[in-house]
Amino acid sequence: MTLTKSFFAALAITASLVVAAPAFAQEGAAEPHIQRQPWSFAGIFGTYDQNQLQRGFQVFREVCSGCHAAKLLTFRNLSEEGGPHFSEGQVKELAAQYDIADPDAPGGTRKGIPADAWPAQLAPADAAATFGAVPPDFSVLANARGVEDPFPTWLFNFFTTYQEGGPDYIHALLNGYHDEVPADAKNADGTPFQLPDGKHYNDVFPGHAISMPPPLADGQVTYAEPAEGGTAVPQTAEQYSADVSAFMMWLADPHLAARKEAGFRVILFLILFAGLMYFTKRKLWKGIEH
Repeated sequence: MTLTKSFFAALAITASLVVAAPAFAQEGAAEPHIQRQPWSFAGIFGTYDQNQLQRGFQVFREVCSGCHAAKLLTFRNLSEEGGPHFSEGQVKELAAQYDIADPDAPGGTRKGIPADAWPAQLAPADAAATFGAVPPDFSVLANARGVEDPFPTWLFNFFTTYQEGGPDYIHALLNGYHDEVPADAKNADGTPFQLPDGKHYNDVFPGHAISMPPPLADGQVTYAEPAEGGTAVPQTAEQYSADVSAFMMWLADPHLAARKEAGFRVILFLILFAGLMYFTKRKLWKGIEH
C-alpha cells in the first residue's frame, strides 16, 4: 500500500471513530453524567482557594474523619503554604486536642504535636465490623478516583489540562443519593434494580448500591461568620460536598500550584530556547547554499 493510500486509510478510520462516538455514548447512556465543577484549581494557572480548604477541613474533621482515615496527613501540613494555611498556633492547639498512641509515654498516650500524623478515629477492625468493609483512606482518594470521558472528548483533556476528575466524582457521589430507588432504575443487563438490605441508592457509585449512608445534610456543619463586608457561605450539603472535595484534592496533590508554576516556567524557557536556536541557525547558515 502506498503512503498516500495509507494516509487516507488512517484518515477514514479516524473519521469513522469520530462519527461513531455519539453512538458509543448513547449506548452507554445509562452511565450517569458527572458535571464538571468550576474549581479554583482547574486549568493551567489554577490554585487552591485557602478559605475553601479551611472549610473543607472542617467538614472532614467534623463529619468524615469519624470513619475515614488520612494516614499521610500530618497536623503541620495544615500550616503549609498552598494549603489551608492555618497559623502555627492554630495547628499546635488543634494537635493538642487529640490523644496520640505512644508506647514511651506514661499510660501509652500523649497529646498530639504538629509533627504527628492525623489519628484514625476508628480502628480498621471496628470499621470492617460496622460497615462490612474498611472505609477508604482519604490521603490520595481524589487521585484514585476519576471520570471516564468517551472518545473523542478525552483528547481535549490534554489541552485543557483536565485533572479534576477525582473531586468531580467525589462531589457527584456525595450529591447522588436518593431516599428511594428511582422507578426506572435498572441493572447493567437491563433487569429492574433491587437494592440489597443495608445499602443506599446512589446515582454515581458503580452498581448504585453503596454501604455509606448519606453523610451530609443542610446545616450539619456551622461555618464561621464571614469578616465584615464578606459574603456568607451557604451551609448546605451542596456547599459541604464542594468544600470537602477540594480539600481532598489538596490532600492528594498538595504541591499542585508549585508544579503548575514550574511547568509554566519550563514551557516558557523551551519557547525562548527554540527561538534562540532558530535565529542562531539563521545566522550561521546565512549566505550558504543548502
